[in-house]
Amino acid sequence: MKANLTASQKAAQGIRLSFDDAMELYRLNDLLSLAEWARVAKERKTGKKVYYNVNRHINLTNICTANCPLCAFSCKAGDPQGFILSKEEIRTMLIATAKKTPGLTEVHMVSALHPDEPFSYYVDIVKTVKDVLPNVHLKAFTPVEIVHFAQIADLSIEQVLIILKEAGLDSLPGGGAEILDDAVRKIICPNKATTAQWIETIKTAHHLGILTNATMMYGHIETIEQRISHLFTLRDIQDETNGFQAYVSFPFHPANTELSHLKRVSSWEDLKMIALSRLILDNIDHIKAFWMMLTQPIAQLALAFGVDDLDGTVEEEKIIHAAGATTKAGITKLEIIKMVEETGYVPIERDTFYHLVKQI
Repeated sequence: MKANLTASQKAAQGIRLSFDDAMELYRLNDLLSLAEWARVAKERKTGKKVYYNVNRHINLTNICTANCPLCAFSCKAGDPQGFILSKEEIRTMLIATAKKTPGLTEVHMVSALHPDEPFSYYVDIVKTVKDVLPNVHLKAFTPVEIVHFAQIADLSIEQVLIILKEAGLDSLPGGGAEILDDAVRKIICPNKATTAQWIETIKTAHHLGILTNATMMYGHIETIEQRISHLFTLRDIQDETNGFQAYVSFPFHPANTELSHLKRVSSWEDLKMIALSRLILDNIDHIKAFWMMLTQPIAQLALAFGVDDLDGTVEEEKIIHAAGATTKAGITKLEIIKMVEETGYVPIERDTFYHLVKQI
């Protein structure tokens, strides 16, 4: 009977894991078995396909009220390194991107919690993006930002999402989750959305037909139990709403943060968490390896640990690099295709909703 199966047997057979099962697999530390079970789980979902897209990341501002100890990107108002992009700058940037990036299908836009800009600024930015690139998908604003907008505009989370959707917002990236445990959040990000607010925003978005990603940032002050609990929270949300398109795990980069005394977790830990996430999140089809966080070699290796998505070309990224990431700011389609083909998988160019764009 299933009740008598070990955690390893459940993982091997694709049977839903309990929290205790997941902890047992973590402690087992059998990386190659985890890889095998996760790879089989991935191939049950998406076969030999590995997805990527042609996208462009934009960070609107680094001026932020949150002052999170885990962040190396943000700064206070008045800091000479601070910036905020205008509608005109966004327009110019997007026109240039469209010219040099044929096949662009997605703009991925996240920001900081600016102390002075009104909600109307963000609505106008969304309208500007859709005016310049009406056929390009706009994935923008983490749940943390949505909560901030609700607070500065004195609106509900639902009202904010409806206004943004009507302006042209297509989906949410799902960042800012970090670890969904308020004991952790009070230390690493005490001035931004609580666990309950993050979950409310995600569920509200899903109920409005706005799909999102799911994320976790691990490798700072959290316990392993808190990591696993986070993954089960995501699984529970997906059971209820079916609104997560993909899951992305972010290893914490401590350089240039107030937590710089911590050591970046190992590649072994990265791959173990990726494999475990594939096994735990049995109701989320796509698991991403964000090459910019992991490095290209580890992201490629992650394809043997249950990953079926390498995100995209990106073009420009500032938040992770501020924390010491040494990866390139963007890569080409040909680089991604080569990464995938070397593993024996089939590269599939997708749009944000995982519709086929082109198969090489």
